[in-house]
Amino acid sequence: MLALGIDPGTAICGYGFVEQVGSRLVPREYGAITTSPKARMEDRLLKLYDGLSELIKKHEPDVMGVEQLFFNRNVTTAIPVGQARGIVLLSAAKNHLQLAEHTPLQVKQAVTGYGKATKEQVIYMVTKLLHLPKPPKPDDVADALAVAICTAHCINSIAWRNRLEA
Repeated sequence: MLALGIDPGTAICGYGFVEQVGSRLVPREYGAITTSPKARMEDRLLKLYDGLSELIKKHEPDVMGVEQLFFNRNVTTAIPVGQARGIVLLSAAKNHLQLAEHTPLQVKQAVTGYGKATKEQVIYMVTKLLHLPKPPKPDDVADALAVAICTAHCINSIAWRNRLEA
């Protein structure tokens, strides 16, 4: 089972493909789609859509995971992130991918065992769980891999399988 995790953003959109092989999680590809802050917003969103569509066609994941929006401080970033998240949802729909949405607490819990883990703890555990030689950079990539790990864990649960069969 191949899970695609996405950390949406208009400047940096992190992505990570994680495959479940037996009881191991194996990273297949990870990175970021970046756009220029000087570009028009509609061009940035198009670049995200085209980049995600190309990755989906290349790897053919079984499921795509994305975090639900949660903003407690900087509400001004909510609109561009919401727009990028809309592109992620559109990419899933256009490519007939099952979508798994997770809260930040669920992602942290799946990766670290603690729902209030720090960003540093999440990056550390992503690096260890996936046997990466060094922590993924930028942080958006580590976040996307964390979402992919959470998605891989969730898809194997009985409740998730029942949801897919419904």
